[in-house]
Amino acid sequence: MEEDRLAASYSDANAFFRLFRHLGWGDLVNLGYYTLPTLPALIGGLAFFQRRLETHSLALLGARPGHRVLDACCGRGHTTARLGAAGCEAVGVDISDRQIAQARARYAHAANTDFAVADVTRLPRRADGVAVAETPFDRVHCLEAAFHLSPEGRRALYTEAYRVLRPGGRLVLVDFTWATADPEEIRRLDPRGLARASWQIEGFEPLERHLTNAARAGFLVRRSLDWTRPVVERSLRLGTVLTHLAGSRTGRGLLCLARPGLREFTAADWSHTVDVLAAHRSVGRSVRYSALVLDKPDGAGTGTP
Repeated sequence: MEEDRLAASYSDANAFFRLFRHLGWGDLVNLGYYTLPTLPALIGGLAFFQRRLETHSLALLGARPGHRVLDACCGRGHTTARLGAAGCEAVGVDISDRQIAQARARYAHAANTDFAVADVTRLPRRADGVAVAETPFDRVHCLEAAFHLSPEGRRALYTEAYRVLRPGGRLVLVDFTWATADPEEIRRLDPRGLARASWQIEGFEPLERHLTNAARAGFLVRRSLDWTRPVVERSLRLGTVLTHLAGSRTGRGLLCLARPGLREFTAADWSHTVDVLAAHRSVGRSVRYSALVLDKPDGAGTGTP
């Protein structure tokens, strides 16, 4: 099943994921938000930068205690639990039962937090005994997940988010976007499909198409922010360093010295990892990173935060 293949991408079945797990991925699996003053924190791994991206995304959401918030495609549940800890009534949904099982195991006792297996393009009233779309949400949050959907799925995500939000509610969608109007260009940049296979994706949506789909669903675009430099460009520079290190015996030794868990990598793992890193660098030059703040109009025809 498609969700099983996607879940496998975020597990040790994917050598590329394993590399980044050893480099600090854990509760969060987003790309991270990097600024020059914070780069020394790389010595401690990538989790610090992933939490920074989460923090920037949640700041746009403007959720307040008492707000009912849907964390769409919640993955392992860190963001959902963080919303619950802030006093929101947080519901995390993901199509992968493996991811939801991990979320429940990690945050079983988190306050104000529920998890359910559900498809964000067709949200049910209830799932797994959890009220999902039974009552309206004040906020919907989707961080670095919509790129996994098909173009039709992304359109449906906007439609569903609009449907389940109260008037005046807000959707924050933070995701990769394609730099040109032709997303099929990814096939030329990734001819072996290595980057796409790593994360089970078809491609990335152009920003203008995201904005058009959001408007067609009924949303007012409050803000469209370009986070390409702190997220994609600096991640690509990190990837360049990793490629050089992983491509030589000396470099691999240094990586294993810094992250002893990498000693489990076989020669085949390293070779595959170098190829996949190169594919990501090729694709990444045409990828942007966008943060969209979208409001559902209230009764007066305007969105209210």
